[in-house]
Amino acid sequence: METKKKKNKKRSKAFWNNIKFKYKLTIINENTLEEVVGLRVSKLNGISVLLSVLTVLFLIAAVIIAYTPLRNYLPGYMNSEIRTQVVENALRVDSLQQLVNRQNLYIINIQDIFQGKIKADTIQSMDSLTNMREDSLMERTGREAEFRKQYEETEKYNLTSITSRPEVDGLIFYRPTRGLISSTFNPDKKHFGTDIAASPGESVLATLDGTVILSAYTAETGYVIQVQHNQDFVSVYKHCGSLLKREGDTVKGGEAIALVGNTGQLTTGPHLHFELWHKGRSVNPELYIVF
Repeated sequence: METKKKKNKKRSKAFWNNIKFKYKLTIINENTLEEVVGLRVSKLNGISVLLSVLTVLFLIAAVIIAYTPLRNYLPGYMNSEIRTQVVENALRVDSLQQLVNRQNLYIINIQDIFQGKIKADTIQSMDSLTNMREDSLMERTGREAEFRKQYEETEKYNLTSITSRPEVDGLIFYRPTRGLISSTFNPDKKHFGTDIAASPGESVLATLDGTVILSAYTAETGYVIQVQHNQDFVSVYKHCGSLLKREGDTVKGGEAIALVGNTGQLTTGPHLHFELWHKGRSVNPELYIVF
């Protein structure tokens, strides 16, 4: 044990002697062989100088990063103000890009008008024309075109899309008047209702509960009355002889609202022209009412 300790002490002493051992660095004039500079340096001095230089460089870099905007380029060091400013600048750039695109479209529209490609009396404003052109520039994707083609082929011979009717749960439609059908529903010929030949003075009944929204006289269809019902239905009664209800009156299904007549230019005899509309579209009254 003692010999081992002595050996360890000798090795440690030898190591420190080697570290502290000084070397002489001499610079000699080649012509006169005269010593110009003589410097004694040990390994310990060299390590100390190297560590000192590294420490100084680290401190300089830390000061530059801490007290200059360079710290914002390091991950995690960007403060909230800089981050907010970056987001705002990105939004401004996007807005400016959209503005430039619309201005380019505006210039193209003016050029087309001057060249006669677009007639000035066919547009309401330059902004509306710009919006139309902007929408037309949106290209249809391949998937959208393929889906459109498949859907059109599938629905081409689908008769249910034509004959289907809206949900009428809980609604009981009354026959508007007694008589015979003289002309059926035919939207291809712009005939959006059903003509019922009836005796003059026959009662015209409201087909559903509702509110009168029109009670007036027109040159072509004579006395006309329209009733707004639930579930977005509207019923129209034309060529009446006289009207029994006014606009704003509430009526019940089966209640008399007018009398059959032969008024208006577009009539050939006493009858009632009855129309039924649902959500702005005309529907065949015979799908809902047994005449």
